[in-house]
Amino acid sequence: MFQRVALSKEARLAQVSVSLAQVDWYCIPLCWESSQLTSKGRVQKSTERQHIARIILAIWDVIVIGVGGVGSATAMHLAKTGVRTLGIDQYHAAHDRGSSHGQTRIIRQAYFEHPCYVPLLQRAYELWDDLEQKSNKRLFHRTGLVELGPTDGVVIPGVQSSAAAYDLPIEKLTSLDIHHRWPGIKGENHWEAIVELNAGFLKVEECVQTHLDLASRYGCKLVHNCSVRQWSSDSREVKVVTDSGTEKAAKLVIAGGPWTRSLLPELSTKLQIFRKHQYWFQPENPGYREQDGFPCFFHETDRGFFYGFPCFNGKGVKIARHSGGQPIDTPDPEAANSQIIDQHDRQLVLEYASKYLPGLGSQLTCSANCYYTSTPDENFVIDQLPGHQNVTVIAGLSGHGFKFVSALGEIASQLALDLTMPFDLAPFAIERFE
Repeated sequence: MFQRVALSKEARLAQVSVSLAQVDWYCIPLCWESSQLTSKGRVQKSTERQHIARIILAIWDVIVIGVGGVGSATAMHLAKTGVRTLGIDQYHAAHDRGSSHGQTRIIRQAYFEHPCYVPLLQRAYELWDDLEQKSNKRLFHRTGLVELGPTDGVVIPGVQSSAAAYDLPIEKLTSLDIHHRWPGIKGENHWEAIVELNAGFLKVEECVQTHLDLASRYGCKLVHNCSVRQWSSDSREVKVVTDSGTEKAAKLVIAGGPWTRSLLPELSTKLQIFRKHQYWFQPENPGYREQDGFPCFFHETDRGFFYGFPCFNGKGVKIARHSGGQPIDTPDPEAANSQIIDQHDRQLVLEYASKYLPGLGSQLTCSANCYYTSTPDENFVIDQLPGHQNVTVIAGLSGHGFKFVSALGEIASQLALDLTMPFDLAPFAIERFE
C-alpha cells in the first residue's frame, strides 16, 4: 500500500526552502543588504530562493508539544533541516510518566497487524541504524523474535502475509522445534512458530534521550517540566500558552501520547487510554539471558497476547500482556510513583509464564505502569488536523508504535514543512473515523 519515493538531500532541503518561503508577513531576512521587502513585508520573489536558508520566523518555525517517543524524533528531524524548533514537555527528559519507558520495546518487520506497515518499518530500521551511528550508542539489540500461536489465529497468518508481500526472511518451525532450540520457551503442540532473526528490542529511554541529545545538537530548544495550558491556530500562526508564557510559530506538531485527548478534545472519543503493566522476573534456571542467545518472544494464547524480553542488564526477564488493560479517562500524574496493581493482570502473567516459559519461575523482582492510547481500529493517527492545516498530529499508536518512532518523527517533520510525502498515509487519516 505504501510507495516510497527516494529524495536526494538537496531536493529535500529545496522543498524546505520553498515551504518556508510561502510563510507570510513574519518571514524576516537576516541579511537586509541583500534582500528587499515588499510593502506587505514579504521577501521579493527574485531573492527568496537565494536567501531563504537565512530566513527565520518571528519566534519559531515549528513547536512540538510532547517530546517523548515520537516528539523527540520529530524535534531532531526538524532541527536537522535547520528550522527553528521548540520542543515542550511537562516532565523531565525521557520520563517514566507516559508510554515510552520500561527499558525495552520489541521491534520487528514481518508485521502481523497488516503488511501496509512494513514500508514504514523498513524506513524505521534505516533511521535506527543511522541514530546508532550518529550517537555511537547501541540502541537496537537484534536478539531475534520467536512468535508462536495457532495456525488459524492472528499472529502466524499475519506474519506470513507480511513476509510474503515484502520478501522478508523468516524461519517456520514447530513449537517442539522452538523448545529444543530454546528450552525456556514452549507452545501448544498444535501451534506453529516463526523466528524473525532481524528483530529484537530497542532500549526505549535511551532512544528518546538520544533523539533529544541530537535535537539539541542541531539547535532545537527543549523546555522540560513545562505544561501546555492551551493552543490555538489560524492561517498565519499557532500560539501555545504554557506555564511560562505564550510561544508563537508557523507550525505545530502535537505528539502528546496519552495527553492527546486533552490537547485535542475533538479526537477524545476516538482515543481510549489503557493503563498497562510490565513485570520483571528473576529466572530460576539459566539460559534466559541475551548473552545466552535467548530471544524476544510473543505468544498468541486463548487468554490473549503475551510478550517478553531476555534478561540483558541483570534486572530480569520482562513480560507483559499486549491484550487487556484498564480503561482510564486521563493519565495519572503520579503514575511513575504509584503502587497501582492489577491483580487479575498479574495473575494472568504468572499463569502464562508458568505454562509457556518453563524454568523462569515466579520470583517477581519489580513492575511498572505505562499507557496505551488506542484508536477503534488500533491503527495510528498520522495527519494534519482538519481545519488546522498548520497542525500535525501523531497519536493513537495503540500499543505497537515505539518501533516506528524514528520514522514517525521524520514523517511528522515532513508534514509540518509541507514536504513531499514518500508514504501513502490514507490508512492513518483522521477522516476515517467519520
